[in-house]
Amino acid sequence: MSVDPERPVWPAYGMIHTSRPILNLLVLLLSVAIAAPVMAQTPVVQPPTRPQHRARHPAPPPPPAPVAPAVATPVVADPAPAEHVPDPTKGTVSGLPLPRFASLRADDVNLRTGPGTRYPIDWVYHRRDLPVEIEREFEVWRLVSDPDGIKGWVHEATLSGRRGLIVRGEQRTLRRTASDTAPAVAYLKPDVVGRILSCEKTSDWCEVQIADYKGYLKRDEFWGTLPDEAVNN
Repeated sequence: MSVDPERPVWPAYGMIHTSRPILNLLVLLLSVAIAAPVMAQTPVVQPPTRPQHRARHPAPPPPPAPVAPAVATPVVADPAPAEHVPDPTKGTVSGLPLPRFASLRADDVNLRTGPGTRYPIDWVYHRRDLPVEIEREFEVWRLVSDPDGIKGWVHEATLSGRRGLIVRGEQRTLRRTASDTAPAVAYLKPDVVGRILSCEKTSDWCEVQIADYKGYLKRDEFWGTLPDEAVNN
């Protein structure tokens, strides 16, 4: 049987002949696609895009120069009775322990220089659930300290008993269980704010919720609890 050199030879099984370089490329692409691993990535929780959780309130204009009072004749008064010294470990209004932690109830909370609306606003907070430490009580006002040590007075209505936390230091790992070897649920960037669900007394771990993720975080990786404090939120 003679073969015409100008005529292509068709395979017996009916497939169209394909040039070998293209066939090799298709085989290579198929092998890479099959070998590529499919891995679920651990989510990373970022803090809000707002650069800071508080903003300095504009300072009020300086008060007018004081007028020297008239000289008055001193009056000798009877000695005042001895004042009752309050227990520094308890609030004078609520009777709750001092210091203690609370969290901000809203996204806009005014921090004032004194316990009253007549005192100027020093900072405005923009982070709901941000933890603060209550140090003193006066009527409906609470002297608080924020995670950076800034102190001022806020109205009790702007605080919540629900416990919050803020991640400190470097990136932290939210674990599935209270163990350093437990699988990671999420990676937490510094300044991420979340909620404390529970902490056993003297335990190094607390169960927390960050956004939609629940897991365990070490006490020394966030700010929002007293040492060896039991929390049941």
